[in-house]
Amino acid sequence: MVGRSIRYGEAFKRQLVDELERGKYDSLEAARRAYGIRGKTTVSKWVRRYGREDLLPKIVRIQSLKERDELAEARKRIRELFETQPAIQDSPQPKLEPVRGDIEFRRIRLEQDGRALLDNINLTVGQGEIVALIGPNGAGKTTFFNCITGIYPPTKGDVAIITTGGKRKLLKGLKPNHVTQQGMARTFQNIRLFQNMTVLENVMIGRHCRMSAGIPGAIFRNPATVKEEEKVVEDSYRMLEKIGLEQFVNEYAKNLPYGAQRRLEIARAMATEPSILLLDEPAAGMNARETNELDDLIVRIRNQEKISILLIEHDMKLVMSLSDRIYVVDYGKKIAEGTALEIKANPAVIKAYLGEELDA
Repeated sequence: MVGRSIRYGEAFKRQLVDELERGKYDSLEAARRAYGIRGKTTVSKWVRRYGREDLLPKIVRIQSLKERDELAEARKRIRELFETQPAIQDSPQPKLEPVRGDIEFRRIRLEQDGRALLDNINLTVGQGEIVALIGPNGAGKTTFFNCITGIYPPTKGDVAIITTGGKRKLLKGLKPNHVTQQGMARTFQNIRLFQNMTVLENVMIGRHCRMSAGIPGAIFRNPATVKEEEKVVEDSYRMLEKIGLEQFVNEYAKNLPYGAQRRLEIARAMATEPSILLLDEPAAGMNARETNELDDLIVRIRNQEKISILLIEHDMKLVMSLSDRIYVVDYGKKIAEGTALEIKANPAVIKAYLGEELDA
């Protein structure tokens, strides 16, 4: 305690204030560290005690000027960096267009811990088709979606888009964001929105993969970047109009009714300009009215946007009314494919859903 009293004596305090006045320190924090003072407000109290309040704005001003100079220097260095690399500064990132055509999933196999979660599944979706993938709980439907969109890399098999000219564009091995760039977008079984962002902002995020502005544009805000961002807002609002959510444009996603949140996920996926849309149980938790509205929406997307749709759904009424063709999986294997009428009468499908009749 004696040492502490001597250390913070009157002479000590006056010396510190005098050094601040002479400009030895450019901030109160620097003076505090130099003298080993722990209390954050102690130095400013001493300055006021000796009637030198005029020093405080001076010190703050010096600190602000220093920060300003440091920021200006950082900006100068960034400009010099890009001026020495004009190809980066002047050339925007190429805009990736989605690949359109038939989608082919050939011999998709996924193994984990020596067990086959998916076993050589073959599936095709023609351009403009609505195809359903159904099966009992745990059959591997969502795992299939995760596998073909790059979340789980398949152990074997190919995912390809076959263009009208017969060219195959392979998607196997691509990361999820690159799969989206190639034209395959999805929704999720459990809603995955940005809950604390507005409805419009959620859709704008979907437009990111179609933007061409690079790092220089984001930093320097050139006219091309500003114009592109304005177009993103306009395109996102138009998408909300198509999906029927424009009345919620500035509402937080978390405040939307459940059915509207489901449609917002579809709007965000649609904003990526997909050639094929993967819908994972979009009617889950919806009431009858919301399900009917979803039925109309899916048909409208196919007819107006010319987008292929692959649908996972447990609502058999919705599946049978929408689907051009249906695939059925059970325990990771495809057990049937065909039209709605063919699937209804297929013994393997009936067995998978209802089980076998035991002999008495």
